[in-house]
Amino acid sequence: MNVEPRTIVRRALVTEKGTLIREAQNGYLFEVARDANKIEIKQAVEAIFSVNVTSIRTLRVHGKPKRVGRHEGHRPDWKKAVVTLKKGQTIELFEQV
Repeated sequence: MNVEPRTIVRRALVTEKGTLIREAQNGYLFEVARDANKIEIKQAVEAIFSVNVTSIRTLRVHGKPKRVGRHEGHRPDWKKAVVTLKKGQTIELFEQV
C-alpha cells in the first residue's frame, strides 16, 4: 500500500518529556495515524526527514472526558510514536525549539 507519508505522521510533539527523551535516547515524539503500524511509521519518518530509524515504540492515548455546561463528551483517541534515530543523527525541526 503506497500512502503519502504526511498522512501517517500527523505532527511533531514538542513537550518536556519529549525533550528529555530526545536528550537521553535520541528519540523523537510524533502524533501518527491511529491505524498506522510501525513499518509504515518508519518509512514515513525516513522519507520526510531523510534519517535512519533504529526503533519505534507506539502507544494509544485515550481522549480525556470533557464537559461544557451539562453536555458531556470526550476528546478523540490518538496514537503517539517514539522514534529512535541512528546515533549521531538529528531532526532539525526539534533542534530549533
